[in-house]
Amino acid sequence: MKALEEKAFAAGVSPELLMEQAGQQMALAVRQFFPQPGVCLAVFGKGNNGGDALVAARHLAALGWEVRLIPAFAENDWGPLPRQKFKEAAGCHADKPDALQSASGRPLIVLDGLLGIGAKGALQEPVSSLTRAINQLRATGNAHVFALDLPTGLDGDTGAPDPACIVADTTLTIGFAKQGLVADHAANFVGRICVLTLNEFSSRIITAGTDTLLTTPANIGPLMPRRNFDTHKGDYGRIGIVAGSPGFLGAAVICASACVRAGAGLVTLYATPDTADSLARMAPPEVMVQSIPSLLDLLSKRHDVFAIGPGLGTSRAAEIAQLVEKIPQPTIVDADALNALAGRTEILSSVGGERVLTPHPGEMERLDPDTKNHPRSEVVRAFAQRYPRCTLLLKGARTIVGKSGEPLCINTTGTPGMAVGGMGDALTGVIAALIGQRIRPFDAARIGAWLCGRASENAIYEGGETEETLTPTRMLDFLSHAFRDLRARAF
Repeated sequence: MKALEEKAFAAGVSPELLMEQAGQQMALAVRQFFPQPGVCLAVFGKGNNGGDALVAARHLAALGWEVRLIPAFAENDWGPLPRQKFKEAAGCHADKPDALQSASGRPLIVLDGLLGIGAKGALQEPVSSLTRAINQLRATGNAHVFALDLPTGLDGDTGAPDPACIVADTTLTIGFAKQGLVADHAANFVGRICVLTLNEFSSRIITAGTDTLLTTPANIGPLMPRRNFDTHKGDYGRIGIVAGSPGFLGAAVICASACVRAGAGLVTLYATPDTADSLARMAPPEVMVQSIPSLLDLLSKRHDVFAIGPGLGTSRAAEIAQLVEKIPQPTIVDADALNALAGRTEILSSVGGERVLTPHPGEMERLDPDTKNHPRSEVVRAFAQRYPRCTLLLKGARTIVGKSGEPLCINTTGTPGMAVGGMGDALTGVIAALIGQRIRPFDAARIGAWLCGRASENAIYEGGETEETLTPTRMLDFLSHAFRDLRARAF
């Protein structure tokens, strides 16, 4: 980051201009999560990271937020730019650190502008006391913490946290994600990642490593084609979904519903004779339900893409594995179809078409027991190299998508509210719909992960849901918002 700044400065860009751009982008990102203004506590240090917080606070005040400026150091210690930006934020209310308190009945956010990427070593006073106070306010006062560039106390290179490290809900990182932000052990301190691309850095690939790409609207938005006016349902995919078994019909319905909501042209849900009538009553009216005596009969069906596994059960594992191996069309392999591959992964070396596998960590361990306790990025890279016709989407707080010959892609969207049964079924339906719209399976996987994560965020921040009440069906109500955000290149 420092090298980028120096290059910009050599080209005549002033540090103040970069600070103004960064602060404005931070304020816009806050508005993405909190459309209605509330109370903002801008906690700032003496360096340029503190100046970014002050600029963001000024813009939020202009948007109607009640802003309180809380300095960590005496004014005599401030750098020239933070001193200037504090004066320009004269409309905001200056406060002492003991002003860190909850705001009854209104949204409350904290801007962590204490330390930037140049800070190293253990946190010292007065910063460590402030970080603990912010964490306490988050835990007990329902504050949403935005870390500016990286959480104070987190090592930007390794992701190692100080004992008093800020616990952020959202990290607004400038230019690109520092390596430490995407370390497995840093997720609970970093939260959701938003990459703020400044004009001077717009040509730089947003990376978290030499062969790693963060999934953001900037790099997946162009992959979503606009529809021609003269078009018809056949242009958007004939999707075959193989899902559901007695006692597990909801998974099939969620998957089919998501497929319809994500733009598929024609969706057929294939069911066994003992579940077909029930699924026909439960499925959305747009979905066709057909009874099929044997799963292998699907090999003669004409579809553009298949999705196999949600709620399918374990009684026909051998038949499911044959289907996964032989279907010539692109196929999403999820849930019980993944379990059917346990001990049979060698068939992935000779599959009839491209495959997208979508395991959660437990399913991944069943596919490959040797992956337990290994870094998630290494697990995805190794699996993708081993099976070149497969895209692996490893679910988690940082969903990772990998394929041989492609950069490793780390998703940026999502919320803890997604930790509920059925979210994976919805994701499978969305990916199938995207492939049906002639998007490459690898791209469909990373777009689908971003869309489902963003729709879940929208359901909470715009739709009144909480981390406890969010459901997959409610998430689908906000899938349209996520598509709009993607096309608008939201953060």
